[in-house]
Amino acid sequence: MEKQIHCVTNFQDLVSTPYKGEINAICWTRNLKGDFSEIVRKVALNGNITTIEPVDLHELQLSEQGQLAREILLSDLELLKAHGASPTLNVISHYDRDDTFPLLPTDVYSWHVDRSPIPTHTFLCTYYGASSDILSNEQGKKKILIPEIRDELKKLYGSADEGFEAFLSEHFFDLHYQADPDAQPINLGLGHLWRLAVDHPGSQVPPCIHRAPVEKPGESRLLLIC
Repeated sequence: MEKQIHCVTNFQDLVSTPYKGEINAICWTRNLKGDFSEIVRKVALNGNITTIEPVDLHELQLSEQGQLAREILLSDLELLKAHGASPTLNVISHYDRDDTFPLLPTDVYSWHVDRSPIPTHTFLCTYYGASSDILSNEQGKKKILIPEIRDELKKLYGSADEGFEAFLSEHFFDLHYQADPDAQPINLGLGHLWRLAVDHPGSQVPPCIHRAPVEKPGESRLLLIC
């Protein structure tokens, strides 16, 4: 399973190492210092997802360990911005669930890949709370290719096949996967900064299948993503 992951030790290698073969996840492995839970506790929360701006971080009154955590967060944001990315730092209590089509929910708790019309990557790092998982492409199957799900989607769409594939794409059904019964997901852990392959024109590798974790009761996540 780990053959899809390549580990590096610095930011430059994280952004410059090419995906190849089965490798579609690059990990800058880190053991971060600082109290990231203090950041979560002291940020003024607004709804189930609160975006933290650099100015918000600067305004927090923090302990020495909290200050260490703040400097890491600001540094990661600056590194990614300088690289041309648009990172967002969020405190997440939960994401909204999609219950419009129970057989194939399209929320982030479902195994899925990201798609873009231009070459890009998904960067993410969990600093506190439950962390995301990835799945080997060999251990997941597109849900729209599972006969019973596809049949139900055809009923939802109507009898004619014309436009059906476009319908699947427009509603993001084609991005979601079902894990094999014996699949062994890999947890992305805390503090590591990841770069995941995205489905885009010209991509040389399969996109990385991933999902958000179910949050632990009463514990928000601190997540950087772009």
